[in-house]
Amino acid sequence: MWKEFRDFLVKGDAVDMAIGFIFGAAFATVVKSLVTNVIMPPIGKLLGGVDFSQLFIALDGKHYNSLAELEKAKGVAIKYGLFINDLISFIILGFVIFMFVKAYNKMKAAEEEEEAPTTKVCSQCAMEIPVDAKVCAYCGNTDV
Repeated sequence: MWKEFRDFLVKGDAVDMAIGFIFGAAFATVVKSLVTNVIMPPIGKLLGGVDFSQLFIALDGKHYNSLAELEKAKGVAIKYGLFINDLISFIILGFVIFMFVKAYNKMKAAEEEEEAPTTKVCSQCAMEIPVDAKVCAYCGNTDV
């Protein structure tokens, strides 16, 4: 069992998957920073200076001027502004992944087209002839 486990860990698939997770986490951090620090401030400015990260509904009935004040008082709240930021991050991350997968599939399809066979074997004389041939140039077979 130990040998099987070791083989699993050192196989390319497990290592590739681990690298994918690490890059995915790093990429998600970059996207979150992009949303929080670049995208949301102009949107908030356009909407009259709204800072989405500060939007919340306190559930204890008290009024707090900021999220920091709420957290300092250990108040409970629905932090819908942070949810909006996370939702936008998710949409951007999903779009970027979609674009990567789309580009990958396009490259893979082009590679498969290049690898398509250009010749076939004549059923009568076993000679290689072009795929588009209607008659074998070697034996005259029309059943190609």
